[in-house]
Amino acid sequence: MEEANNIFFKEREEIIKISVSSPFSKDEEFNKMTIRPVIIKKSPCFQAERFKNNQVFHLNISESEFSAFLEDIFKKYAQIAIFKNGETITFSISPNGKIKKSSSKNNLKQKSKNTENNRQKEYIFNEGENIPALVDLGVFTPDFKIVNSKYDKFKQINRFIEIVNDAFVNDKNENITILDFGCGKSYLTFIIYYFFTEVKKKNVRIIGYDLKKDVVENCNKIAEKYGYKNLKFVVSDVTKDTLYDEHIDMVISLHACDTATDFALNYAIKKNVKYIFSVPCCQHEVNKTIKKGGDFDILLKHGLIKERMSALLTDSIRASILEDMGYSVDVLEFVDFSHSPKNIMIRAKKTKKPSNKNRKQIKELQEKYKFDQTLYKLVGENNE
Repeated sequence: MEEANNIFFKEREEIIKISVSSPFSKDEEFNKMTIRPVIIKKSPCFQAERFKNNQVFHLNISESEFSAFLEDIFKKYAQIAIFKNGETITFSISPNGKIKKSSSKNNLKQKSKNTENNRQKEYIFNEGENIPALVDLGVFTPDFKIVNSKYDKFKQINRFIEIVNDAFVNDKNENITILDFGCGKSYLTFIIYYFFTEVKKKNVRIIGYDLKKDVVENCNKIAEKYGYKNLKFVVSDVTKDTLYDEHIDMVISLHACDTATDFALNYAIKKNVKYIFSVPCCQHEVNKTIKKGGDFDILLKHGLIKERMSALLTDSIRASILEDMGYSVDVLEFVDFSHSPKNIMIRAKKTKKPSNKNRKQIKELQEKYKFDQTLYKLVGENNE
């Protein structure tokens, strides 16, 4: 056991994975494990995937705890194989505790000496963190383990936070005000609040808007339960109501239905908001109004293709108008299409002076195909 312990710590960078199998007892909780050295929040540790029937349970083990964990494994399992670059070292343990070591060559090669696990290295939030909203959302168990069936949701949440984090890498502003349009049940709003206060250590104020009074009341209760003093929710219609009129740093619009996205974007433009994050939803307007009349009529022939083309045209117009309004714009795949069909995000950052370049092309398209597009109309009204 001591020899294995030395391999783990002295040759850590050479280790690809450790396979643990053949429990001595039929009543052992986990029938096998795979352990990998990882780096979480810049700290080296180990992550165990523990298999029970068809379920997988993850456990992160610090370096200070690993010797005791390893000793326990040697008492409970008969086969432990350490896969290194070019070599596999196997420990066979008998029920009376005798250990036999063997070695063989392999063709494995670690791609990077930075052995951060693929699941972990891409994520800002990790299993084991006390994030109340992820528990209430059902992504984490009460002891902050990932629920296996919710792993796609966990990836989606992390993906959004990564996109936001990328935009704020060089932002030194310590006080941030955010408006969230169409916040719904607002779990993501709570997670954004957690991210800025607990991870970025910034003073953040967030106001979430939604049409449903019961949803807003419930969200305010949850914010109070979490102790999020600067997170408030308000009943409001972005298409009609007068909204927050002070300085705003960031606007979020996730799945605001159809033209509600356009009103949210227009509000951000008028307020000269620095950051915009929008995941459009239900782009019906162009699809309902577009007419044949140009070189691309073939795309309007079949209903399904017309619907998808109209959605892409809508988001292209939105991104192009934001560019005209002085924003640097990225259109990103929010999550893989297999996880959610609402997978396009428009990320915009105010960086330059406005122009009229793109709107000239939009006007030509609009005149040819006779479609309506609300953001194009609203921006035109702003400049009249």
